[in-house]
Amino acid sequence: MSKQRCHWVDLNDPLYIEYHDKEWGVPVHDDRTLFEFLILEGAQAGLSWKTILQRREGYREVFKNFDPKKVAKMDPEPLFDDERIIRNKLKIKSAITNAQVFLDIQKEFGSFDTYLWEWGNDAKGISKDLKKRGMSFVGETIIYAYLQAVGVVNDHEKGCFKG
Repeated sequence: MSKQRCHWVDLNDPLYIEYHDKEWGVPVHDDRTLFEFLILEGAQAGLSWKTILQRREGYREVFKNFDPKKVAKMDPEPLFDDERIIRNKLKIKSAITNAQVFLDIQKEFGSFDTYLWEWGNDAKGISKDLKKRGMSFVGETIIYAYLQAVGVVNDHEKGCFKG
């Protein structure tokens, strides 16, 4: 008998299954991973998560394995035609700006992890604060999806083996 998973998992897609089973909803405390998910969730806005998962390795290559110090110094221009990522100028520029703000938050709180987990599941508050600090593609819906992804919120469905 196969494991029961959340209804949104495409059982014909090994990437989706692996993401659900090994990552989604697992508490993350590593700043680099938290930054990765912040960039990927912003890139996903208006698109399917499957599209982002399929380009995830490309994002890792383009955005220097999600090292915020390196991303903060990147020039967005050469990335606008890079087929390994979503070629949306606003999202690309946002990734770079968000890296700069991410670094500021690390300095202020000691780590982004400390900042994030102090908020708990307050997606509205986090979204508002991140926007005030200068981030973009961090609306309440994106931040809630982010909180689910990094395990601040556990929204595995009843009956799901991860729930």
